[in-house]
Amino acid sequence: MLNHKKIAVVVPAHNEAKMIGKVLETMPNFVDLIIVVDDASSDKTSLKAEEAGKRYHKKINILRLTQNQGVGRAIVEGYHKALKLKMDVVAVMAGDAQMDPAELKDLCLPIIKNEADCVKGNRLIYGQAWKMIPTVRYLGNSVLSMLTKVASGYWHVADSQTGYIAISRATLEKMWLDNLYPRYGFPNDLLIHLNIVHARVKEIPIKPIYHVGGKSGIRIWKVIPTIGWLLLRRFFWRLKVKYVIEDFHPLVFFYFFSFILGLFGLVFLGRVIYIMAVAHYVPTISSLAFVFCSVMASQFLFFAMWFDMDYNKDLRIK
Repeated sequence: MLNHKKIAVVVPAHNEAKMIGKVLETMPNFVDLIIVVDDASSDKTSLKAEEAGKRYHKKINILRLTQNQGVGRAIVEGYHKALKLKMDVVAVMAGDAQMDPAELKDLCLPIIKNEADCVKGNRLIYGQAWKMIPTVRYLGNSVLSMLTKVASGYWHVADSQTGYIAISRATLEKMWLDNLYPRYGFPNDLLIHLNIVHARVKEIPIKPIYHVGGKSGIRIWKVIPTIGWLLLRRFFWRLKVKYVIEDFHPLVFFYFFSFILGLFGLVFLGRVIYIMAVAHYVPTISSLAFVFCSVMASQFLFFAMWFDMDYNKDLRIK
């Protein structure tokens, strides 16, 4: 327990036999329950987890998925188990030992003190993170984090991709957990679902840990388009739920007009390029129409973002 609150840690693991023992061995003593979710591993992940539980007398509960369903689904299964056992705070630590267990207390305390409903780690503000994180991963993370700000409404969250997170039981009980994206876009989708239930989110600096336990299965150039499409769909879903169904807000009109004018701007731009290529002159009317649509689309978009940021300011915890 930590300040008389029961703490659970969900450990999603797929073929992590090499590092799962270290993760469980170094788990802080205040953790009341460790839920290892073996996502249909083909190695000895579950066996190593059982051995670690016997060796270190940890309270370990092992869930085995018969089919590989993705890291997101594994975490959701762990959430369901933690809720069933009435844990007060539920954290997530990966099975690859890339999360420092010494930082777990810092994630849990703001929730226990009712200062936040969710606390996320942020690797990008830790010292010289840009030197510690592989360049491609750093750039990909930055792009996805920027897109997630717009999609989720949490404009202060700078590192959307980290999975080191803690959430209160009350918040998890409000969420539609089974609707969460099951694979690598899970952290991004989780933020959008948290915004839907008006969860207060706080970020704290955590140490980036790489090059342990083997090579990552993430292919950043494949992941970015996939998660980008997910964020676009979830963005419109969030607007519908929060600003149309739950409580109407005029920012939906600003976003709508920005998209419409942006599309018209692209049409006029295409016409300008076509005429320049075929007739070798610049069409004045089409050029002016392109400039007008682009400027107006930008203004509507920025106003919509400002309204969204202002509406969600109470969910930002410093």
